[in-house]
Amino acid sequence: MFDDNQLEHAVALRRDLHRHPELKFEETRTAARVAERLRELGYRVREGVAQTGVVAELETGRPGPVIALRADMDALPIREANAFAHRSCHEGRMHACGHDGHTATLLLAAEAIMVRRDKLKGHLKLLFQPGEEGGNGAEKMVREGVLEAPRVDAIFGYHNRPGFEAGMLFVKPGSAMGGNDTFRVVVEGRSGHAAMPHLAVDPIYVGASIVQQLQGLTARQKSPLRAGVITVAAFHAGDAANVIPGEAELLVNVRNDSDEARDALAGRLEQVVQGVCQAHGASYRIESLHHVPPLVNDPYWAQVVLEAGRTHGISQRIEQLDYMPTMGAEDFAFYLREVPGCFFFVGNGDQGAYLHNEHYEFNDAILPVAAGTFVALVDHLMGPSD
Repeated sequence: MFDDNQLEHAVALRRDLHRHPELKFEETRTAARVAERLRELGYRVREGVAQTGVVAELETGRPGPVIALRADMDALPIREANAFAHRSCHEGRMHACGHDGHTATLLLAAEAIMVRRDKLKGHLKLLFQPGEEGGNGAEKMVREGVLEAPRVDAIFGYHNRPGFEAGMLFVKPGSAMGGNDTFRVVVEGRSGHAAMPHLAVDPIYVGASIVQQLQGLTARQKSPLRAGVITVAAFHAGDAANVIPGEAELLVNVRNDSDEARDALAGRLEQVVQGVCQAHGASYRIESLHHVPPLVNDPYWAQVVLEAGRTHGISQRIEQLDYMPTMGAEDFAFYLREVPGCFFFVGNGDQGAYLHNEHYEFNDAILPVAAGTFVALVDHLMGPSD
């Protein structure tokens, strides 16, 4: 499907992007490179979508489905510890999740798709999205109408997955990645002397009680048939040994596999906080900092990915998983809330470093499988029916 020159160009591009990582909504250099390449290939290109996103379109002129393919472009605020030649040249910024590889994947697929344009029917949209890492870039892209005019019939994206065999193509129908909610909880007590706690309202004690009680939501309010976890990731209060502080701050992270599990966990957070604070004479404030819904693949379109991959011989190992491969969140979920589709995975191999790790590296050897799956989907859905 791809010749040696195409693969060499894709690898060189991927490593250039790795060397020049850009954080969420700062992907100006990346977007410029993407837009330039897409115009060279003959796509109609729109820049500045959701600040730094790029949308490319191919209108075949023949009636058919409207299909969208998506790649994310942003890096992470991590100091890279790798020593290879294409390591990040920007201190404190790194492609530690493989978005450099995802971008190179879709550009490689775009090249092969354009070669087939005379045999395709329908309309193709390529979405190069900013701000996946905590920026909800997908939500912003949706708000700016990337799924409309014309309305997308189905959308596809993917993520590399360390720990799975390199080049393995796999799909999880239904809940495939976790929802993510982060809250700031401020417990407001009354400061006082450590020797006279009865004259104060200790927010540390109240906060500690909240930490304990929140675990009861996971154990007793969420169905054991659903997945979910609550983590209090930060607890800040006080700065002197003989002073009871006036307030404490907690950062609470909630993961879930469904709206049902989210309602049982995040939906009851305030009830727990309110009840504990009332029992001890404290007050509270809760602020929602971040929300990504659970990623739920349409079972029909999950089977389409598997069928397209197998029909076109994309990988020697193509599987359907019956379990969620990760509780990590992915804002591709916002697209799937609007239109059907599927988010698939490609194994990155066992390279000793997981995602968001300072030693992580995208495996260039999986580019033909990942890009090939995108091309196979286009052939399968937009190609000739005979």
